[in-house]
Amino acid sequence: MKKKEQQRNQVVETILAHRSIRKYSNKSVSNEDFDTIIRSTQAAPSWVNGQHVTIISIQDSERRKKMAELAGNQKHIIEAPVFLVFCADFHRIKVACEMEGIEFKAAVNPDLLLVGTVDVGIALGNAITAAESLGLGTVPIGGIRRSPLEYIELLNLPEYVIPVSGLCIGYPSEIPDFVPRLPKEAIYHEEKYKENIHEEIEKFNHIHREATKGRQSGGSTWTQRMANFYKDPFYINDGYKDVGKMLKQQGFRKGD
Repeated sequence: MKKKEQQRNQVVETILAHRSIRKYSNKSVSNEDFDTIIRSTQAAPSWVNGQHVTIISIQDSERRKKMAELAGNQKHIIEAPVFLVFCADFHRIKVACEMEGIEFKAAVNPDLLLVGTVDVGIALGNAITAAESLGLGTVPIGGIRRSPLEYIELLNLPEYVIPVSGLCIGYPSEIPDFVPRLPKEAIYHEEKYKENIHEEIEKFNHIHREATKGRQSGGSTWTQRMANFYKDPFYINDGYKDVGKMLKQQGFRKGD
């Protein structure tokens, strides 16, 4: 029993120690560790065991340079020895339907997008925890959705497959300070959503400002940073404008 408790605590400690790593050494990831990460990702639960996730590994340096450019010139994609692209994949479901002589009609249901992205999120979390438990660093890359059509072409994604997030994996060359999280009272609710969370957020504003002094966020409050980020619909002024077009191109069209 003590051994099980120790193992469980090690997992929790790995999760709680997470940092987003954006600077990597040139040390490569061993094949054994990489295989462990992929198998851990596959172990994630999924809706009806549909396993609606595909992972594409990009280790070629020139391809990583191009993908870094398309993701908003994020140089850590180039520095990290491994870059994974996580896709929501219903192409396999279409193939399964064809094998059974059944027409695949579910793509008109917008809930399918939620199913796919939730499955990707769970799998991505498994990959992060597995990698960090092995002493590696990670950072998710949502910026791949800045240029989803180009990513689809580069990755040769078939219909019903969409790129959702990237993940850099490698050995950290620098460990950043911990970025504070909202207080538990602001994100945890019992029975129903709290009517007023202003007090908890206001307290966090002071913590966030102090913790981020001298960083890229410039000692701003959390509400200032979030409000400025989300002030434009669909981030029109900061990319991400082709997501709707990408969904239609890949077969996720709204039904009548």
